[in-house]
Amino acid sequence: MKTWIHAAAGAIALITVSVFWLSTAAVELFGDAAAVTTIKNCVLAGMAVLIPTMIVAGASGFSLGKGWRSPVVARKKRRMRIIAANGLLVLVPSAVLLSSLADAGRFDTLFTIVQAIELTAGAVNIILLSLNMRDGLSLRRKPVRLAARAR
Repeated sequence: MKTWIHAAAGAIALITVSVFWLSTAAVELFGDAAAVTTIKNCVLAGMAVLIPTMIVAGASGFSLGKGWRSPVVARKKRRMRIIAANGLLVLVPSAVLLSSLADAGRFDTLFTIVQAIELTAGAVNIILLSLNMRDGLSLRRKPVRLAARAR
């Protein structure tokens, strides 16, 4: 059950961050100021889904990996620390500031710089979450391969 919860939380987190990133990039390229404001407010509201999902994914992952000496598990733990720090120190503050600036109609240099930082940090988290998912799937398959060899 814990494995299923971890996998579901990780998948939801990856999908959520990807939707935030893709919608932001699309609206920046093709949208007007009103659309940008809407997306910035939706991203901020979406933190109510993303933050608890990341907490569940991280906590269940650390619980599942407890006692493992696998280098794969160690990599996943290191990545999760980076993902969490990136989210708390860059992505959440960026979402708050960008929503505030967009609501005020301030699409100036500060908005552009923070938006670029947010897109970069979001891309980093998408990559790291994807790598963690890949490694998690490989850990799940490994016992099946070992059991097949034992026959």
